[in-house]
Amino acid sequence: MSDPNDSLAAEKTLLAEANQKPLPARWGTYAKLSGPGWLQGAITLGGGSLAGSLYVGVIGGNQMLWLQPLMMILGVLMLSVIGYVTLSTGEKPFRAINKHINPVLGWGWLIAAMLANLVWAMPQFSLGTAAIQQNFGILEGDGGKKWCALLLFVIGVAVVWSYDSGNKGVKIFEIILKVMVAVVVLSFFGVVIVMAGELKWGEIIAGFIPNLSLITEPAAKYQAFIAESSNPEYWKGVILESQRDRMVAAAATAVGINMTFLLPYSMLRKGWGREHRGLASFDLSLGLFLPFFLATTCVVIASAHQFHGDFNKGLLDPSQANEATKKLEGAYNKNLNAFKASGDGAASMEPNEADKKIAAMLVKRDAFQLADSLEELTGKKAVSQTVFGIGVLGMAVSTIIILMLINGFAVTEMLGAEIGGMKHKIGSILPGITGALGFLYLWSNAEANFWLAVPTSVFGMVLLPIAYITFFLMINSKSLMGDAMPQGNKRIVLNIAMLVAVAAATIGAGWSVWAKAGWWGVAAIALFIYATIEGKLWQKLFRRLDRIESNINKSSNEG
Repeated sequence: MSDPNDSLAAEKTLLAEANQKPLPARWGTYAKLSGPGWLQGAITLGGGSLAGSLYVGVIGGNQMLWLQPLMMILGVLMLSVIGYVTLSTGEKPFRAINKHINPVLGWGWLIAAMLANLVWAMPQFSLGTAAIQQNFGILEGDGGKKWCALLLFVIGVAVVWSYDSGNKGVKIFEIILKVMVAVVVLSFFGVVIVMAGELKWGEIIAGFIPNLSLITEPAAKYQAFIAESSNPEYWKGVILESQRDRMVAAAATAVGINMTFLLPYSMLRKGWGREHRGLASFDLSLGLFLPFFLATTCVVIASAHQFHGDFNKGLLDPSQANEATKKLEGAYNKNLNAFKASGDGAASMEPNEADKKIAAMLVKRDAFQLADSLEELTGKKAVSQTVFGIGVLGMAVSTIIILMLINGFAVTEMLGAEIGGMKHKIGSILPGITGALGFLYLWSNAEANFWLAVPTSVFGMVLLPIAYITFFLMINSKSLMGDAMPQGNKRIVLNIAMLVAVAAATIGAGWSVWAKAGWWGVAAIALFIYATIEGKLWQKLFRRLDRIESNINKSSNEG
């Protein structure tokens, strides 16, 4: 059996040789050694990305294709920064933040990541179970839900614990993740191939050009209907609010707070160091950005083609109602009733044909309604459900696995335990437990869902820009970075780019927090900022006391 240290030494030698070659020649070596970036890809391709892409396609169509890739580029930039800091210093980020930046930021970062893991595992179990039951038609009913939850839990534990088994386990784990990410991407890529002949490729290509007019104007397909409606200003406001929500949510959630915790620890787990800094940036591009770009783009294209500016005819004409109509009627009536109630005073607005069409267009669809709609293209329901179901199930399983992995790292840091020990193993299965039990007994309850999701979302979204600011401070900290701190024009360009990412995350998080929690969210932000300032003051005080004690001891020894 080869010693893991021998494998790491051979890897460093291979990288040293590759780093002497031109950039294109390095890529083959980098692709062979990639790993942590694929873990990032596996977690970001979860239920949130799927829902976000679907809603972006429904409300903005091809005009919003640029949004998620741009936000992910900024996210990859900030992940590259924390990766560079970690590989340059060899320090664990949680301890480095507490020591060099601020302990409140360090603990806030860790707690937010753990909360995100424990809560957001629940919808992943829900998504995975829905794929098994609705797409594949097996293990149906309430009893089947428990078997599905158990199956997902067992798969997650088996895969994550193989990661803890040592160097060989890490390689097996990464291969599994690469295969699962590939399955997700290929499934959604297949969806677009199925509808390729009907797509307007000119509009799709143009959709990758950033279009900020969507902040102030409804997407083009709505404008004729708005003009014909009985209350254009109302519908314009509703559509703009929805467009802004989608844009801001994408800015805040392309990279989650727990993703920022995973990357540095997965790199340290592999024994990476300064020699791996070039590989790390390539790894994020290959394992995170490329799969995210392909999968979310395909979902947006499919959703835009099937739903944007279109509606289920049965909602307006009962003679054309079908099975899908029944699933949409509640949301359609809610949109229509809100419009009717928008009249001045006691007056009730009476909708005309255009009003009804807009109300039907704005109904939110889910992944399974998109799969149903593909039946018209494939000619067979089984084909559309299976192809789409594979991708949805792959998203759910890969995200469950990574949430468990992150939590294991977080618990070891919180307790000061060793990676791979029993505390690490227990920490890693916690999201599986909360995810399975929460899905079965809490997540389906709207009130419980709200009280779990809202505080976690608010805390995580507040911490994301704060985490970005922390990374900005870390890479500019002389005491932490030493001679590895970027210099000259490189430092200027990097800082400008980081500030753009910080601004985008701050705007997105601020909007999301206000939308979800209002003044309570603002109060939570103010309280955290106050705690951060106090934490810095206490940190300075303790450092001074340590220096005084050190000087006293030194004087006593000399005396």
